[in-house]
This record gives sequence, C-alpha cells and structure tokens, in this order.
Amino acid sequence: MIYMPSSQTSRSKTVPPEKRRFWPHAFVRFFLGGIGLVLAGIVGVVIFLAVALAVAYPNLPDVSALSDYRPKQPLRVYTADGVIIGEFGEERRRLTPIDEIPQVMKDAVLAIEDARFFSHGGVDYLGVVRAGLANLGRAKSQGASTITMQVARNVYLTAEKSYTRKIYEILLTFKLERSLTKNQILEIYMNQIFLGNRSYGFAAASESYYGKPLKDVSIAEAAMLAGLPKAPSAYNPIVNPTRARTRQLYIIERMEQNGFITAQQAKAAKEEELLVKTGRDAGRVHAEYVAETVRQLVFSQYGEETYTRGLNVFTTLRSTDQTMAYKALRKGIMDFERRQIYRGPEKFIDLPSNPQEIQDAIDEALAENPDNGDVMSAVVLEASPKRILAMRQNSETVSITGEGLRSGQSGLADKAGPNIKIRRGALIRVVKSPKDTWEITQLPEVEGAFVAMDPRDGAVRALIGGFDFEKNKFNHVTQAWRQPGSSFKPFIYSAALEKGFTPATVINDGPLFFDAGVTGGQPWEPKNYDGGFEGPMSLRTALKKSKNLVSIRILQSIGAKYGQEWTTHFGFDAEKHPAYLTMALGAGSVTPMQMATGYSVFANGGYRVNPYLVAKITDQRGKVLLESAPPALDESMRSISARNAFIMDSLLQEVARSGTAAKAQATLKRPDIFGKTGTTNDSIDTWFVGFQPTLTAAVWMGYDTPKKLGDKETGGGLSLPIWINYMEYALKGVPVTEYRPPEGVVNIGGEWYYDEYAKGAGVSSVGLQANPDATAAETAPAPGAGGAIQVLPPSDEKKRILDLFKN
Repeated sequence: MIYMPSSQTSRSKTVPPEKRRFWPHAFVRFFLGGIGLVLAGIVGVVIFLAVALAVAYPNLPDVSALSDYRPKQPLRVYTADGVIIGEFGEERRRLTPIDEIPQVMKDAVLAIEDARFFSHGGVDYLGVVRAGLANLGRAKSQGASTITMQVARNVYLTAEKSYTRKIYEILLTFKLERSLTKNQILEIYMNQIFLGNRSYGFAAASESYYGKPLKDVSIAEAAMLAGLPKAPSAYNPIVNPTRARTRQLYIIERMEQNGFITAQQAKAAKEEELLVKTGRDAGRVHAEYVAETVRQLVFSQYGEETYTRGLNVFTTLRSTDQTMAYKALRKGIMDFERRQIYRGPEKFIDLPSNPQEIQDAIDEALAENPDNGDVMSAVVLEASPKRILAMRQNSETVSITGEGLRSGQSGLADKAGPNIKIRRGALIRVVKSPKDTWEITQLPEVEGAFVAMDPRDGAVRALIGGFDFEKNKFNHVTQAWRQPGSSFKPFIYSAALEKGFTPATVINDGPLFFDAGVTGGQPWEPKNYDGGFEGPMSLRTALKKSKNLVSIRILQSIGAKYGQEWTTHFGFDAEKHPAYLTMALGAGSVTPMQMATGYSVFANGGYRVNPYLVAKITDQRGKVLLESAPPALDESMRSISARNAFIMDSLLQEVARSGTAAKAQATLKRPDIFGKTGTTNDSIDTWFVGFQPTLTAAVWMGYDTPKKLGDKETGGGLSLPIWINYMEYALKGVPVTEYRPPEGVVNIGGEWYYDEYAKGAGVSSVGLQANPDATAAETAPAPGAGGAIQVLPPSDEKKRILDLFKN
C-alpha cells in the first residue's frame, strides 16, 4: 500500500471550490439585502410622511392670522394717573410688541428655551442630539422643543400626548416658520405663554410677581421669570421660592455660557436680592368697589367681549386720594373696634406636638384665613392674662403684652366662655400699634363708606364702599340706603331761605309735642340730642348746634310738602323722604353718593352735577372708544340760586368753625371748610358730609343690620375724624378759596341776608372767606352775627314764623 504525504491528506479534506465561493457571496447578498430593507423602510417612511403630509397639511389651521396677533386680553381698570386697580378676564395678559420687550428678557428666554432660535428652521436637530446625549449621560435634563414648536403647541394644539399630535406639532412648526418672521414668532411666545398667577406673557408676569413694568426688570428678575414656562407652579417664586431660586441661578449660568451676559454681570445677578410680591396688599391701590362698578358698566355696553377684547378703562380716581381714603376709613373703623367687647377667636385648630407639623398646621390655617390688610392673622401658641405668644406665616412669632392685650382682656379671663377663651390653637387677629408693638384685635362687624368728588364737574376722586371688598362686596357708597340724620338739615334750611327765613331769624328751641290726632299714629315728642332746651336762637346758632326742635319748627312753617319738593333740587328722591315733619331730622333714606352730590350743590354755587367714574375707554391698541367730557357749569344746570348757596355756605362754615364739626377747621387750620355732622336715633348711623370748594366728601358708619353703635357715638366722634384724615392729605398745597358774594345778598353787621329783606340797611362787601394770612380778629364774625340782629321776612311770612314761638 502506498501512503500519500500528509499534505495531500490535509488537502483532500478541504472544502470544495464551489463551496468555498458560497460564503462571501452569501455575506454580500445579506448585506445588500439589509441595505435594501433599510432603503425600503426609508422610502416607506418618506411615502408615509408624504401621504400624511398630503392628508394632514391641508387640514392644518391657517396661521396667517398670527401675523396680526391679537390674543384674549382682559378688561383693565386704571386710575386717572394710570395706576391699575382691577383686571377682569380668564387670562391676565398685557400685549407687548417685540421691540418693547427688553433685550435682557429675550436673552434670558432664549438662553434656557432655545439658544439657536435664530439659526434653525423650526426644529433644532443639533438640540435634539444634544438633549438626548445630556439626558442619557444623566446631566441636567434638557428639552428639545424649540420656541416655534412651543408656539404651535400653545396656540393651536391640546395638551394630549400622542404621536399624531407630535406630527401635527412638527408640521405646524414648519408652517409657522414659512409664514412668520422669527421676531413675530418670538413676540407671540413672549405674550402667549402661561407663567402662573393667572398671568399670560412676561409683561403680565412682571407686574404680577414684581409689581413693575417689564421694561424695568433686571437680569436677575428676567432669569427668574424665564424659569416659569417649564413649570409655572413648581418654579413660582411666591409659592416655591427655593426651587425658583435654583432654576434662576441655572438660567443665569446659561445666559453667561451663551454670551448674553458677562461673568461680572452673572456674578452680580446671582447676588441680587429680589423683591417678590408676597401679599395681596403689596403696592396695591385698593379700589375694588370702583373696579367692580366699572366692570358692571362696561359689561352692560360690551357684553362678553368685556373680558377678551383688551379694553382699558381710565377712571376719574386719583390713586393717592384713593389710598388715603382707604387708610382713613379703615383707621376710623378699627379705632371704633378697639372700644368693642372681644367676640372671641375666629376659629380653633388642634396643634400637634411635632414642631414641623405645627408649622404646617399653622400655615394651612392662615392660608384659609389670610391677612386683611394691616389686620393680620396669627395662631396662639401660649396665652396668659399677661402675655400672648402667637405664630404667623414663615414661623414669625408675635409677642403681645401690656396695653396690647387690652382689646382681648375678656378672652383671657378665667371665666371666659369656650368660644371666647384665647388659648393654644386659637386663630386671632393682630395689628402693629403706632409704637411698633403688637396688639390683639378682631375683624370689625361695623361697616363704613367714603366718597369724594369734585363739586365743579362731578368727577369721583375716591370711593371706598366698605371695610374690605373680599369680606363684604356690598357697595355702601351707592347701594346702602340709610337715614342721614342731622346731616340732612341743611337742605331744609336751604328751603327755608326761599320762604323768607334768614340766618338771623330767631326761633324757639323749646319742647314740642304732637298727639295721635296730629301724627295719625303714635304721639311724638321729639328731643334734642342732649335732651335739653336753650330757648330762642338764630338759625345760624341752631344749625351749628344741630338743634332738632328748631329744624322741626322750620319745616312746620314752610310746609313738609314744600320741603320735600325742595330736596329734589339736590338729587334726592321724593318718595324716599315722605312729607312728614320727621324729614327735618333726616328720617328719610339716602346713599352716601347722594349726600356728596347734594352738598356739591352748595359747594359749586348752586349747580347740580352728576357724579361720574369713567373718564375714557380705549381698545388694546390705544384707540379711544369713549371719552367723558362733563359740560362746563352753566345756568341750565342751576339747581338753587347762587345767593341761596352762598348763605348756606356761610351757615355750614359756622358749623365747621364753632359748631358740632369745629374740629374740622381747628385740625385742618384753614377757614374754607364747610360741613355738617349727622347722628340718627339711638346712634344707628353716623355721618359727616362736608366740602372745600374744590372737593366734597361724605362719610358714613353703621352696621349692615341696623343696631346701636353706642350711646356716646356720634357723627362728630366717628365719621368726622375719617373725613379730616382724608382732607389733611387731599388739601395739601390747595390754596384757600374765598366765595365771592353773588348778586342779591347784603351784609349787615356781619350777617348775610337776601337784599329784599334788608332794604335801607348798610351793606358790607366783606366775603365769606378771609385772607389766610389775616389775623383772628379780621376773620372773626362781626358783632351782631349769630342772631344779635333779627331781620324778619315780609309780612306774609312774618306771622307764620312768629307762630313757631307759640309751642
């Protein structure tokens, strides 16, 4: 047997040539097949997208309207000097053109949302890759949505998360990029995006969070605002200041990385302390009653468009006057509240033992019972007759001792009832005293109203409809019909001047009694406030002392029907003032606005002016839609004669100088102050209505459900101080005004008369007002004023007036 070499043996076992050629060919075929499948897939996707595009693109919304972007904008109400006092609408937005948005705000948004906005075509492919790598690498999470994509989503699409919606979003993005410029897209984004606090757009957010216009924001403030689009609630600087601060610092870093700011600017921005509006009162002009009144007026004209059309209403209010009126009324009400018995804590909460749980429980209770302006809420931690320790929001502790406990003494007594007792867990109210110490107090039950207007044209300068709008939305200035008491007497005295009475006419301040046969009901024996009688006195003296019995005798003389008709000259409703002698004591019904309007007739020389609030309405672009221009005073508006108004001014000036309102001139230190106090039976309502020739104001206080304010409470003690506090501010820099005597009056011995009642007497040309620099002797009434000289009216009236002495 012959053996072959080993090499041959090995070759004999190798793969045949045809098999050796199979494997490379198979690999190539497999590779090419894979490429084919990929290409087929791509072609399929392209065909699918083409079909989807063909089907979906025509169904995309028309974006051409965005070239004239007009989003929903709320109704805004402003004071005459441009301070916003109210906003009504679903979306709080202030449309701001792109060229009016500060560069720092645009840079902050671009840095965090879309740094390549001006270089990509709507979809940032590099951004998608970068975001994917960052997210896979567990770096700070980044999104891939561009500003254009966000505009497409926010303007046209729902919040649904689906592939279909994403496709529509991308298609819309391309359509927006083709139809609009980059600046137009950025403008829409900056105005459309929701930023929390009911704010849409960065201009509204700047006002909401900082109380300032967008043009004034700093780098630090812009960075804080730019952090809101991602999660408005999570990064809200009011609710979540820590998380908002963290995101703000990151955005500042992004601004520096993208070259929008320098390292030095970034360092300064990180160190800047932001002043965020943390409360509803921060920098706010309280004119809620006015804003609501305006809303009703505008809605009656424009319907539902009121809340979306972007109307701007400019009122006649002066912001500083409104703020002063708000403070004055609240101070007057709280001063009264200090004299009331303590009614007990508002509620009681169970405080856990764990410190953190305690703070959470307190924060929750305080959120449900928030501060009411300067009347703040707190929860008691410890209580004894000598000290109360309470906690406010953010763990602020309040210690009340000494005089600060006075208002709550009854709640600290051992015998205090369970609902009155101040103990651990009690929710109480506290205020800062003038000495900067804490006092315990309570929310008032009593209400009040204040209105001031310009008597020359009717423009309302300040209006406070109650203690707090959130607590009670009833507008007491325009809706509360109350008895005016003695503040109504000037209108009866004015009627008497037309029936022959003069300031020097003497009438008896003596007892009166009317039996059932006269009254048609119960016997009536009216009294003066002090219960006494002073005998014969002049009209001037009677009004300044507010003598009820004299007023009744005057109305009895001129006739109740005539008196009723005369009051309509001042804007009062006759049916609200029945023609009975009780009308002389203000037993009818009036509103504070009516009283201010009525006294304005005296203030302006006898003209009837209608109060008005709305000066101008414009649309969102500033086009004037309505403008109020009250007519100049002319004889067609005359309500009473100039001489009647002049003599009534003289009488009302005496009330403010030496009568029941003498505190007015004494405090304000000027003679051109006129007015009358009013207190109804049982001190249920208190009033003061008065004026300076350029400003009339009325103040009312009382309970919504009528009840006694207190035996010693009067218009001079409750309402007058509020009026004075307001006027101290409102009349600063206003020169003293002198009323010039009109035709038809003469002055004899310092007293004024209609000239037909003093023929042949010496005539004085002295005016009502003296020069403010004159001496006391020069400004004092001349001898004989106040009734020393009696000039009786013509014979046909003489007997009727003398008959008044018979009772």
